[in-house]
Amino acid sequence: MLTTMPATPVTELTDRAREIFRLVVEGFIDSGQPVGSKALAGDGRVNLSPASIRSVLAELEMLGLLAAPHTSAGRMPTETGLRLFVDGMMQVAEPTREERTAIEKRIGEPGPIEAALEAASAILSDLSGAAGMVMVPRREPRIAQMSLVPLSPTRALAVLVGEDGLIENRVVQLHGPTNSSVLEQASNYISAHLAGRTLADAAASMRAEISGGRSALDVASQDLVERGLAVWSADAAARPVLIIRGQANLLDESALGDIERVRSLLDDLENKQSVAELLESARQADATRIFIGAENRLFALSGSSVIASPYRDREGKVIGVLGVIGPTRLNYARVVPMVDFTARSLGKIIG
Repeated sequence: MLTTMPATPVTELTDRAREIFRLVVEGFIDSGQPVGSKALAGDGRVNLSPASIRSVLAELEMLGLLAAPHTSAGRMPTETGLRLFVDGMMQVAEPTREERTAIEKRIGEPGPIEAALEAASAILSDLSGAAGMVMVPRREPRIAQMSLVPLSPTRALAVLVGEDGLIENRVVQLHGPTNSSVLEQASNYISAHLAGRTLADAAASMRAEISGGRSALDVASQDLVERGLAVWSADAAARPVLIIRGQANLLDESALGDIERVRSLLDDLENKQSVAELLESARQADATRIFIGAENRLFALSGSSVIASPYRDREGKVIGVLGVIGPTRLNYARVVPMVDFTARSLGKIIG
């Protein structure tokens, strides 16, 4: 199905060639199977004999837009053909009211930001029948307040309140028995001196004060401040940058005849860093981007397509990317606007 031939402009196709090409592509997207001349002639949408249709199909194959997987089979679009269809012939179908409601309801449920991201990935997978993907925003909360509450002689609960109102808890292991006054001193220092800073900035500022001898904290309190900040810094670094849901959708009935392709795709999805790098390339796009098969090296062997869109905060700044991945016969006309709507809805939630 791979071809390196340059795409033929839609305007260079005759009306009947364009119509037959459109019907083949839509038939393939709908069924996943090659479309033959008898099927095209039999449904009454093409007023030509099977022989005339075969002649047009052969012409489209010569142009590199269609391919015949077997000598006696019908035709299916090449990746070049799919690109021509997507860029020049596709008429998008906006999400239905029910789909818009489902998307907004799932990602708008109360909870932490991670829950909204998980929900966005899951709803995209459910509605598209493919796998949903969401890049986690690269941002750190700014500190409004931090408290260290004793749990036991050797453990404390660090409670971080961000400027955005987000509250998170982490357990901090202490070197040894620590009294509540030391915990209180460390908490007051963080809230008074480091408020308004990100975790990284706060840690750097604290280290500079301590190394310059400007900190009024004693050694025990300094250690607590370092531990209280470090528990979040380590956690942020360990968080996955990509959430993928719905891989099971890729194992549908049509995939059973092409199991090697699906296995290759699932292997690629295991390499989340590479997938994240692909989505990262869509961050600067003004609109939803479509990668078809070998247009992207990562999924060249599995012959898969990716539809990705950046999502923005209320100020219009790109903070992440979401999308779907599936076989090249994705219903682009339906999925592209769905991905775009989800991106805009998610931006409103986390902006």
